[in-house]
Amino acid sequence: MQKKKAVILLSGGLDSTTILAYAKSEGFEVHALSFLYGQRHDTELEASKRVAGYFGVKHHKVIQIDLRAFGGSALTADIEVPKGRDEAEMSGEIPITYVPARNTIFLSFALAYAEVNGATDIFIGVNAIDYSGYPDCRPEYIAAYEHMANLATKAGVEGGRQLKIQTPLLHLKKSEIIQMGLDLGVDYAITSSCYDPDEDGRACGVCDACHLRLKGFAALGKDDPAAYQG
Repeated sequence: MQKKKAVILLSGGLDSTTILAYAKSEGFEVHALSFLYGQRHDTELEASKRVAGYFGVKHHKVIQIDLRAFGGSALTADIEVPKGRDEAEMSGEIPITYVPARNTIFLSFALAYAEVNGATDIFIGVNAIDYSGYPDCRPEYIAAYEHMANLATKAGVEGGRQLKIQTPLLHLKKSEIIQMGLDLGVDYAITSSCYDPDEDGRACGVCDACHLRLKGFAALGKDDPAAYQG
């Protein structure tokens, strides 16, 4: 029996690696999609390649686009990455690390890829609890995008193939996400979550992404196996 195909948005970070492991455990044939989009933390692409190799995905495509042409984010412009913030500060407003329309752009590429290769599902590692205030990680956004996707594609309109946007981490705490991954055999040492790693790819330990990641491991009484500066 032929496996169902899924497109995974794979950044190489903790969340996307966990959803890749989850999709594999659910029996999907995995087609991973990563992006070089002008991000300052492009070491995550090396992590995505490690993760894709570790899980033996069917295909791993790296798409190059240039969101630095628009800027507007600390990840795609010469703007300082916020560091040392607590959760109250993170959730108080949409942070400068938000990349305008990034998830919409990434999902659009994933949608095209899914339609061409016959995939029925797109997995994205969005999270509505420890999500750092990003508007394109909310349940309402995902539901709206899924509705649009099934109106806007040949597969949805003529092919009788309804596309599903899968968000298995949406309502989980970071510690619960990590535990899920550990149960599925994820080696988090090969992942990269930091917004501002050094030239050797070591995490800063104090940006929002590092803070939430370290907090998640600490809640489980475990050390994060990723490499950190200092």
